[in-house]
Amino acid sequence: MSDIKQILQDHNFRFNKQFGQNFITDTNLLQAMVKDSGVNQDDIVVEIGAGAGTLTRELTSAAGKVLAFEIDRNLVPILGQTLKGLEDKVEVVFRDIQKVSDDELDELLGGKDYKVVANLPYYITTPIIMRFLERARRPKSITVMIQKEVGVRLTSTATDGDYGVITLAIALEGKAKIMRDVPRYMFTPQPNVDSCIVRIDLDDKYSHVDKAKVKKVIKCAFAMRRKTLVNNLMSGLGVSRELAQKALNDMGLDERIRGEVLDIDQFIKLSELLLG
Repeated sequence: MSDIKQILQDHNFRFNKQFGQNFITDTNLLQAMVKDSGVNQDDIVVEIGAGAGTLTRELTSAAGKVLAFEIDRNLVPILGQTLKGLEDKVEVVFRDIQKVSDDELDELLGGKDYKVVANLPYYITTPIIMRFLERARRPKSITVMIQKEVGVRLTSTATDGDYGVITLAIALEGKAKIMRDVPRYMFTPQPNVDSCIVRIDLDDKYSHVDKAKVKKVIKCAFAMRRKTLVNNLMSGLGVSRELAQKALNDMGLDERIRGEVLDIDQFIKLSELLLG
């Protein structure tokens, strides 16, 4: 394949800030990301943001099929060139993934299992990750290139300053790990921040848990970080101080504790004590 930068220039392509376009052109990095994803020939991969097709093309060498979504139709001729000869392994859908219903996505996947691999635009990182974590037909894993700061938040542990609601939402569904850091100069155009590759392996560890109740308690616990967990539970759940304190006492926790020091198992137990 010709140099991707030359292809973009030949087509007079202009990067669109609205779509958060920062393309990867380094072959070694692309290969490393595919390796980090653990994709193999038995897998269907959903890619969000095909861009110029560099990651898409690399994925075809490892996956059985790639279903790539791209919002920018100005990339139609570019992807036609970069993915030429791979029509049997790639299907590019020129639509905003956020406007594709779950039913439509399942139909495109033919009801088969899949993995998500993407160089995600920063502005849709959280909603995309949460959508695939919470939808009925979840992927086997999610491997994404995201802003380093967000990656740290997704993989932090209790008592870390970056620990929060999304950290626990991921812990309820699987395990997240930073696979490698990616400096900003690896992108075209160069963004203002560094990135990292995060892999989330989904599991059924908490399939028996009422996750809606757990998430409700977590949301309340982090509503106001300067308040104690008891006060947040009182205002968020409408429970009495006595009930909130008793729940913490039953768990062997100090009544003055704050929500950000509890791990996912403790939040599950707390939700059972408070909400049944």
